[in-house]
Amino acid sequence: MTVKKKARAGPSGVYTHELEYPMRKELDLADITAGVTKAVQKSGFINGTATVFVPGATGAVTCLEYEPGVIADFKEALERAAPRAGQYEHNRYQADGNGHSHVRAGLIGPSLAIPFVDGQLTLGVWQQVTLVNFDNRGRRRRVIVQVVGA
Repeated sequence: MTVKKKARAGPSGVYTHELEYPMRKELDLADITAGVTKAVQKSGFINGTATVFVPGATGAVTCLEYEPGVIADFKEALERAAPRAGQYEHNRYQADGNGHSHVRAGLIGPSLAIPFVDGQLTLGVWQQVTLVNFDNRGRRRRVIVQVVGA
């Protein structure tokens, strides 16, 4: 579910659009391609770049083929790279049990830059923009789409 919270255009060729997605649990993923596409179309720009950014230290955005096999493989790879049961200094200092969440978010990253041409994102056939919640609890994730173009 996408909820537009605020959108604004500036005279400098920059349009900012905010989306929000409910993430029910840890390793919840959402295909947000449609929301990003709508933000680009609402900007009125024909060509440019859309930056997709998720605020927060335990969320990330990436491009995946959004299908069950890739999603399962992605989750398994993250477990190997930063195991939930691993030892994390963050957990010692904060006692919130989500040290692995911070490491996973850092590995994937909070943003993507996607060019668009003729008002269309230049994603490959099997690429979808994917929001990931790494936190060990559900939360509503904000996504900022900032479009620069002409």
